Amino acid sequence: MSDSIIFLDSNVLLYAFGNDAQRKNAAKDLLRMKPIISTQVMNEVISILYRKFGFSDDEIKNIYDFMMSNMTIRVIDPASINRAIRLKEKYKYSYWDSLIIASALANECSILYSEDLQDGQNIENKLFIINPFKNL
Repeated sequence: MSDSIIFLDSNVLLYAFGNDAQRKNAAKDLLRMKPIISTQVMNEVISILYRKFGFSDDEIKNIYDFMMSNMTIRVIDPASINRAIRLKEKYKYSYWDSLIIASALANECSILYSEDLQDGQNIENKLFIINPFKNL
């Protein structure tokens, strides 16, 4: 899997900033692989860190800088939105989860790490969903 292009869902990235030691270490291992995330993932992470974790503006600025330095950030385009609508219908995920999947596909990722989606599922014969915390 080291040659794979990986995409992280926000739920996986959030563990890098949480208190669960095992999940935090697993998330940090994925961050070392220089993953791709979308602007959707970045915004979800920032919103949750403010709202649920109570992070300060300075802490968020540091995390933003960290994400910009350690990940490839991709903007969601209209084609991905259109694809998400079709994926939602086909795979029965929510629109937001379908947009994550569409973004991963648009960036030619072969692995999408997510705790919330169906572990082991193959999307469009191109993208595998893996729960990195399955065996923890």
